[in-house]
Amino acid sequence: MSTQKHFAEKLLQIKALQINLQNPYTWASGWRSPVYCDNRKILSYPHTRDYVKSELANMVFEKFPDAEVIAGVATAGIPHGTLVADLLKLPFIYVRSKPKEHGMGNQIEGVLEKGQKVVVIEDLVSTGKSSLQVVEVLRSLEADVIGMCALFTYGFPKATEAFQTAGIPLHTISNYEALMEVAEDTKLIAPEQKELLQSWRTSPDTWGQ
Repeated sequence: MSTQKHFAEKLLQIKALQINLQNPYTWASGWRSPVYCDNRKILSYPHTRDYVKSELANMVFEKFPDAEVIAGVATAGIPHGTLVADLLKLPFIYVRSKPKEHGMGNQIEGVLEKGQKVVVIEDLVSTGKSSLQVVEVLRSLEADVIGMCALFTYGFPKATEAFQTAGIPLHTISNYEALMEVAEDTKLIAPEQKELLQSWRTSPDTWGQ
Protein backbone atom coordinates (compact mmCIF):
# COMPACT_ATOMS: atom_id res chain seq x y z
CA MET A 1 0.00 0.00 0.00
CA SER A 2 1.28 3.46 -0.91
CA THR A 3 2.08 6.05 1.76
CA GLN A 4 -0.82 8.17 0.49
CA LYS A 5 -3.35 5.37 0.93
CA HIS A 6 -1.82 4.20 4.21
CA PHE A 7 -2.17 7.66 5.75
CA ALA A 8 -5.70 8.15 4.39
CA GLU A 9 -6.61 4.87 6.09
CA LYS A 10 -5.11 6.11 9.37
CA LEU A 11 -7.09 9.37 9.14
CA LEU A 12 -10.33 7.44 8.53
CA GLN A 13 -9.61 5.14 11.49
CA ILE A 14 -9.29 8.01 13.96
CA LYS A 15 -12.17 9.88 12.27
CA ALA A 16 -9.94 12.81 11.32
CA LEU A 17 -11.35 12.21 7.83
CA GLN A 18 -15.08 11.65 7.51
CA ILE A 19 -17.37 11.08 4.52
CA ASN A 20 -21.08 11.83 4.73
CA LEU A 21 -23.08 12.06 1.52
CA GLN A 22 -26.46 12.01 3.31
CA ASN A 23 -25.73 15.04 5.52
CA PRO A 24 -22.94 17.09 3.90
CA TYR A 25 -20.84 19.38 6.05
CA THR A 26 -20.83 23.16 5.66
CA TRP A 27 -17.41 24.79 5.56
CA ALA A 28 -16.63 28.26 6.87
CA SER A 29 -16.58 29.42 3.24
CA GLY A 30 -20.22 28.34 2.90
CA TRP A 31 -19.33 25.43 0.58
CA ARG A 32 -21.28 22.20 1.07
CA SER A 33 -18.95 19.24 1.36
CA PRO A 34 -19.42 15.45 1.68
CA VAL A 35 -15.92 15.23 3.18
CA TYR A 36 -14.56 16.74 6.38
CA CYS A 37 -10.92 16.70 7.43
CA ASP A 38 -9.90 17.60 11.00
CA ASN A 39 -6.20 16.83 11.37
CA ARG A 40 -6.16 18.31 14.89
CA LYS A 41 -7.40 14.92 16.09
CA ILE A 42 -4.01 13.46 15.18
CA LEU A 43 -2.48 15.22 18.18
CA SER A 44 -4.47 12.94 20.52
CA TYR A 45 -3.11 9.74 18.92
CA PRO A 46 0.63 9.37 19.70
CA HIS A 47 1.38 6.67 17.10
CA THR A 48 -0.33 8.59 14.30
CA ARG A 49 1.35 11.79 15.50
CA ASP A 50 4.75 10.06 15.34
CA TYR A 51 3.96 8.78 11.85
CA VAL A 52 3.14 12.31 10.66
CA LYS A 53 6.27 13.74 12.26
CA SER A 54 8.45 11.13 10.55
CA GLU A 55 6.79 11.47 7.13
CA LEU A 56 6.91 15.27 7.12
CA ALA A 57 10.51 15.37 8.34
CA ASN A 58 11.56 12.88 5.64
CA MET A 59 9.69 14.96 3.06
CA VAL A 60 11.49 18.15 4.04
CA PHE A 61 14.84 16.34 4.17
CA GLU A 62 14.39 14.79 0.70
CA LYS A 63 12.54 17.54 -1.19
CA PHE A 64 14.09 20.60 0.46
CA PRO A 65 17.56 19.65 1.72
CA ASP A 66 18.58 23.34 1.80
CA ALA A 67 15.87 24.27 4.33
CA GLU A 68 17.14 26.58 7.08
CA VAL A 69 13.88 27.36 8.91
CA ILE A 70 10.56 25.54 9.41
CA ALA A 71 7.47 27.77 9.52
CA GLY A 72 4.15 26.55 10.89
CA VAL A 73 0.84 28.03 9.75
CA ALA A 74 -1.17 29.16 12.78
CA THR A 75 -2.81 27.40 14.34
CA ALA A 76 -3.13 23.89 12.96
CA GLY A 77 0.33 23.79 11.38
CA ILE A 78 2.13 24.80 14.58
CA PRO A 79 2.30 21.43 16.40
CA HIS A 80 3.35 19.45 13.33
CA GLY A 81 5.85 22.12 12.31
CA THR A 82 7.34 22.15 15.80
CA LEU A 83 7.78 18.36 15.78
CA VAL A 84 9.40 18.45 12.33
CA ALA A 85 11.77 21.27 13.27
CA ASP A 86 12.73 19.38 16.43
CA LEU A 87 13.46 16.17 14.53
CA LEU A 88 15.51 18.00 11.87
CA LYS A 89 17.16 20.28 14.45
CA LEU A 90 16.10 23.40 12.57
CA PRO A 91 14.82 26.75 13.88
CA PHE A 92 11.02 27.05 14.09
CA ILE A 93 8.76 30.05 13.57
CA TYR A 94 5.03 30.38 13.09
CA VAL A 95 2.91 32.77 11.08
CA ARG A 96 -0.43 34.23 12.19
CA SER A 97 -3.28 34.99 9.79
CA LYS A 98 -2.99 38.63 10.86
CA PRO A 99 -0.73 40.68 13.18
CA LYS A 100 -1.41 40.58 16.94
CA GLU A 101 -3.53 43.46 18.14
CA HIS A 102 -1.47 43.92 21.30
CA GLY A 103 2.12 43.74 22.52
CA MET A 104 4.64 43.92 19.66
CA GLY A 105 1.96 43.39 17.01
CA ASN A 106 3.88 40.45 15.57
CA GLN A 107 2.54 38.39 12.71
CA ILE A 108 5.55 36.09 12.78
CA GLU A 109 6.67 34.57 16.07
CA GLY A 110 10.28 33.45 16.37
CA VAL A 111 13.50 34.58 14.73
CA LEU A 112 13.68 34.96 10.95
CA GLU A 113 16.65 36.44 9.11
CA LYS A 114 16.46 37.98 5.64
CA GLY A 115 17.23 35.51 2.87
CA GLN A 116 16.78 32.37 4.97
CA LYS A 117 15.36 29.38 3.11
CA VAL A 118 11.99 28.52 4.65
CA VAL A 119 9.74 25.47 4.32
CA VAL A 120 6.14 26.02 5.41
CA ILE A 121 4.24 23.27 7.26
CA GLU A 122 0.47 23.25 6.80
CA ASP A 123 -2.06 20.71 8.05
CA LEU A 124 -4.62 20.92 5.24
CA VAL A 125 -4.74 22.53 1.80
CA SER A 126 -8.17 23.30 0.35
CA THR A 127 -8.26 26.34 -1.96
CA GLY A 128 -4.70 27.26 -1.00
CA LYS A 129 -5.64 30.86 -0.28
CA SER A 130 -4.78 30.99 3.45
CA SER A 131 -1.65 28.85 2.95
CA LEU A 132 -0.30 31.15 0.24
CA GLN A 133 -1.11 34.25 2.31
CA VAL A 134 1.48 32.93 4.78
CA VAL A 135 3.98 32.63 1.94
CA GLU A 136 3.36 36.28 1.01
CA VAL A 137 3.91 37.40 4.62
CA LEU A 138 7.24 35.55 4.71
CA ARG A 139 8.29 36.95 1.35
CA SER A 140 7.42 40.47 2.49
CA LEU A 141 10.10 40.02 5.14
CA GLU A 142 12.55 38.88 2.44
CA ALA A 143 12.50 35.20 3.38
CA ASP A 144 13.19 32.70 0.60
CA VAL A 145 10.17 30.36 0.75
CA ILE A 146 11.32 27.22 -1.07
CA GLY A 147 8.23 25.05 -0.59
CA MET A 148 5.36 23.77 1.50
CA CYS A 149 4.63 20.38 3.07
CA ALA A 150 1.15 19.46 4.28
CA LEU A 151 -0.68 16.45 5.67
CA PHE A 152 -3.57 16.37 3.21
CA THR A 153 -4.85 18.16 0.12
CA TYR A 154 -8.23 18.03 -1.60
CA GLY A 155 -6.42 18.71 -4.86
CA PHE A 156 -8.81 21.36 -6.12
CA PRO A 157 -7.78 22.66 -9.57
CA LYS A 158 -8.00 26.19 -8.14
CA ALA A 159 -5.36 25.32 -5.51
CA THR A 160 -3.04 23.60 -7.99
CA GLU A 161 -3.14 26.69 -10.20
CA ALA A 162 -2.59 29.05 -7.24
CA PHE A 163 0.53 27.19 -6.08
CA GLN A 164 1.93 27.11 -9.61
CA THR A 165 1.33 30.83 -10.02
CA ALA A 166 3.04 31.53 -6.67
CA GLY A 167 5.98 29.31 -7.65
CA ILE A 168 5.63 27.19 -4.52
CA PRO A 169 6.19 23.41 -4.75
CA LEU A 170 3.61 21.59 -2.60
CA HIS A 171 4.11 18.09 -1.23
CA THR A 172 1.56 16.24 0.92
CA ILE A 173 1.46 12.93 2.78
CA SER A 174 -1.96 12.08 1.38
CA ASN A 175 -4.64 13.44 -0.94
CA TYR A 176 -8.23 13.16 -2.11
CA GLU A 177 -7.49 10.50 -4.75
CA ALA A 178 -5.96 8.22 -2.12
CA LEU A 179 -8.95 8.80 0.15
CA MET A 180 -11.34 7.76 -2.64
CA GLU A 181 -9.35 4.58 -3.31
CA VAL A 182 -9.29 3.59 0.36
CA ALA A 183 -12.99 4.40 0.82
CA GLU A 184 -13.84 2.20 -2.16
CA ASP A 185 -11.46 -0.61 -1.13
CA THR A 186 -12.95 -0.74 2.37
CA LYS A 187 -16.57 -0.51 1.08
CA LEU A 188 -17.02 2.81 2.87
CA ILE A 189 -18.58 4.10 -0.33
CA ALA A 190 -20.32 2.32 -3.21
CA PRO A 191 -18.88 2.62 -6.76
CA GLU A 192 -21.74 4.91 -7.84
CA GLN A 193 -21.03 7.24 -4.90
CA LYS A 194 -17.45 7.72 -6.03
CA GLU A 195 -18.67 9.60 -9.10
CA LEU A 196 -20.68 11.96 -6.87
CA LEU A 197 -17.63 12.55 -4.67
CA GLN A 198 -15.47 13.25 -7.72
CA SER A 199 -18.02 15.80 -9.00
CA TRP A 200 -17.73 17.64 -5.67
CA ARG A 201 -13.95 17.86 -6.02
CA THR A 202 -14.34 19.29 -9.55
CA SER A 203 -16.92 21.97 -8.60
CA PRO A 204 -16.98 22.36 -4.79
CA ASP A 205 -18.43 25.88 -4.89
CA THR A 206 -21.63 24.79 -6.65
CA TRP A 207 -21.96 21.18 -5.46
CA GLY A 208 -25.23 20.31 -3.73
CA GLN A 209 -27.05 23.43 -4.86
